[in-house]
Amino acid sequence: MSELIELLGYDFFQKALLAAVFASISCGIAGTYIVSRRIVFISGGITHSSFGGIGLAFLLGFNPLVGAVLFAVLSALGIQFFTSQAGIREDSSIAIWWSLGMALGVIFVFMTPGYTPNLMSYLFGNILTVSRGELWAMLLLNLLLLAIFYFFFRKILYIAFDEEFARAAGIRVNFFNYLMITLIALTVVLNIRVVGIILILSLLTIPQATANLFTRDFRKLMLLSVFFAFAGTLSGLFVSYFLNIPSGATIIFTLIIIFGALRGFQFLRR
Repeated sequence: MSELIELLGYDFFQKALLAAVFASISCGIAGTYIVSRRIVFISGGITHSSFGGIGLAFLLGFNPLVGAVLFAVLSALGIQFFTSQAGIREDSSIAIWWSLGMALGVIFVFMTPGYTPNLMSYLFGNILTVSRGELWAMLLLNLLLLAIFYFFFRKILYIAFDEEFARAAGIRVNFFNYLMITLIALTVVLNIRVVGIILILSLLTIPQATANLFTRDFRKLMLLSVFFAFAGTLSGLFVSYFLNIPSGATIIFTLIIIFGALRGFQFLRR
């Protein structure tokens, strides 16, 4: 117990706990929309395309998070434009931007002189290295998500479940599609340090799958997703620290264990 109290006194662990809270809120909210809208693989395309921005940042010597945001938002808008305006199939559009970002990232990292030690924390995550500036960015993202879902909840709900009905009801569907895809891009990028590019998609879907075991209501789904995301992130953080294993992978593994245990319990009850 004394070791746990001592651990909570460290600045880096306090920042990791805040990152766990902020990541749970943003991924819980955005992930619910992603799963309900069935655009999980769009999020995967955005996630992997952001690697191009990280590689560019390493090459030119600026903050990798800025480069990731730039590439993620551009690829998100590009996927949406290609799909809705250019007549390109959604899966093809995702593949184009996914491949472009990853290819550019590999090229830029190869061209970067010297060794890039921080690259692994962006690929696989390390919640213990989250900086104060990144925490502020995650907080602002949470406030933005909460504000948009509070004021436009019903419109977002209609679009998530029935886009044609939303158009017939006079909702500006195209505007909200671009708005939501941008928010998804920001959510993906600002939580990369928590579980990494490779695993961030899991943080946007596994808590929602777990919440779906208990409810189909969109509002309750968001709240339960935030709860399960926080439970998995916090548990994974402590396990990874005490066992000295990678935090990103441990967090995702913990989320899967929670989902499997609850699903198994439901199955046995039936």
